[in-house]
Amino acid sequence: MSVQERKERERAARERLIVATARELAEQQGWDAVTTRRLAERIEYSQPVLYSHFRGKREIIGAVALEGAAEMAAAVRAASSAADGPRARVTALARAYLDFATHNPAVYDAMFQLDGGLTFADEATPEPLKDAFAALLETLGEVAGDGIHPGLFTEVFWASLHGLATLTRAGRLPAGDAERRAELLVDRLAVI
Repeated sequence: MSVQERKERERAARERLIVATARELAEQQGWDAVTTRRLAERIEYSQPVLYSHFRGKREIIGAVALEGAAEMAAAVRAASSAADGPRARVTALARAYLDFATHNPAVYDAMFQLDGGLTFADEATPEPLKDAFAALLETLGEVAGDGIHPGLFTEVFWASLHGLATLTRAGRLPAGDAERRAELLVDRLAVI
């Protein structure tokens, strides 16, 4: 292995460590607790080393969001592919999405609530975000209904899931009815 390859591998490992540490700190104490100073202390590197990877917290949030999008896409695909039939696939997708939002609140915030400097719904949208949408579209496109554009239907369904996740987490909706809400969403929106 060349010196250059070793340096690139070490740099990539440091970057993964920064992102993992930011996620851990955000999940434990919230995003306000994630500062370059605290991250530098936790990973035992200087702040200039952090800045050699990320220009600041915004880019770190963006990196967490991209990682989260890939994880969410994998979770949605795994749940959907394990289900039999369109209704079961859509129900599994809804549950997987809501479970991801519930179990990864800081990551979910990085993806959809915080400014990570990422572009959505554009040609410049990073691939992990496009793939997360594609993971939803793969299942939801088949239940959009006649005359309904599958992408548009997926956007509306996704917006509904996001609303349920956000309102439930904020305590605006009673947590005990989460399962029923997901079923109602599937029953009323999807043409199955």
